[in-house]
Amino acid sequence: MAIACFSTWKVDAWRYGKQLADLSAAHQAELAAIANAASNQVLQALGKQLAAEQARGDIDARTTKEKANVLAENERLRADVAAGDRRLRIAGRCTPSSSNLPDTTSSARLDDGGTVELAGAAGRTVFDIRAGVIKDQAALRGLQEYVREVCQ
Repeated sequence: MAIACFSTWKVDAWRYGKQLADLSAAHQAELAAIANAASNQVLQALGKQLAAEQARGDIDARTTKEKANVLAENERLRADVAAGDRRLRIAGRCTPSSSNLPDTTSSARLDDGGTVELAGAAGRTVFDIRAGVIKDQAALRGLQEYVREVCQ
């Protein structure tokens, strides 16, 4: 009887040992599959990050170049106005109700419309303001393009 019990116990131990080895092998295979999937996800995320950085760099370079070109043109115009080579004129219209015109009872005349020429200092100030607007618009265009192309 003792030999039968011992034999049964030994056979069960071998059978359980085989089951544990099979479970351990299956567990290791599952761990390897999870690690491979995680590695693939990390590689995909890094690829997306690199693509986003490249797109951001391209957008930044393009908008910086465009801004520099427009600012150079603005500075050229500003220098021309300062040197007296050009005049800065702004389209304007005077109405009889303006405080700078004498009160007349006649209706609008042909000479009510025209241009107003600014003094040199005022013209330079206009170009300074224009340079600030150019910088703000370039930054806004660059950010909008970044959101459209990279963030989506």
